[in-house]
Amino acid sequence: MGKPDFGIDFGTANTRIVTSGGGILFDEPSLCCFMGQADRGELVAAGSAVRSMLDRTSGAMMVARPLKRGVLSDIAAARDYLAYAVQSSVGQRRLRSFRAIIGVPADATNAERSALLTAANDAGLGSVQLLAEPLVAALGADLPIELPQGTMIVECGAGTTEAAILSLGGICATASLRGGGDALDGAISDHLHFRHKFLIGASTAEKAKRELVEMFHDGVDASVSIRIKGRNLANGLPGAISIPVSDLHPVVEKHVAGIAAMVLNLLSQIPPELSRDIHDGGIVLTGGSAEIGLVGRAIVDVTGLSVTVADNHAHCVARGLQRALAH
Repeated sequence: MGKPDFGIDFGTANTRIVTSGGGILFDEPSLCCFMGQADRGELVAAGSAVRSMLDRTSGAMMVARPLKRGVLSDIAAARDYLAYAVQSSVGQRRLRSFRAIIGVPADATNAERSALLTAANDAGLGSVQLLAEPLVAALGADLPIELPQGTMIVECGAGTTEAAILSLGGICATASLRGGGDALDGAISDHLHFRHKFLIGASTAEKAKRELVEMFHDGVDASVSIRIKGRNLANGLPGAISIPVSDLHPVVEKHVAGIAAMVLNLLSQIPPELSRDIHDGGIVLTGGSAEIGLVGRAIVDVTGLSVTVADNHAHCVARGLQRALAH
């Protein structure tokens, strides 16, 4: 294929479209709203306009997420969303003339890759190339991956968390958890449901997570509470509940412990020269969920290695795509 025109960071939570010289053209939530089923209904809205519709649709309307756990879950929604995103970026020009790079999880199966390519082609795009997200994120984080030395990155996305060892411009070893920031949202929601008999929606769970992350970052006292609104299952009525940070701390700890265990397992399988490099260079976190401070602390606790969060960590994949386009 010829030189790509733009890169697409097609994420579980957000999608970004970039060009090599024009910056970010598009940055909106990966959401669609249909009248009827996604595979045969009419697209009502997509992107930012749908965020406020979550758990609030009526009648035959439904909100769809094109991706879950980092890979395509609804090919029709992905097709319509990509068409919307690209047209929002370039206008009503003929899409078949455009070529694109799209980031995918390093462990995506052939079937998952094929489904994404089909959705992109059905959306009207021309030639599409897929690149592994850990490699792209490392480019965006300014890591020296082209050198003959090991570099380790943990890409903390909404749908998947990937750890990778890179050297000489490629991936030497990788591991992943199909569950990122969205999985923590779900764990918080489940905890409130089963322990406190209180039901909340996806948007409220994400808001609670962000409040917790900010509190952990600021080092607030564990007795401080956050106020959450939803439905009291004891009486079925709308209500609010105050939950101490200490009550939700174990939920977050369990989530980050899984990430730390994945990192530890990957490190135990690599050659000794790469191990030496990682010991010297440490581990770099990228992705939107890298802001959860307990992730870095948990990795430090189990590995003893230094851990840093990349600058502008949420946009590392998008920046990496820009660099890939330039070369």
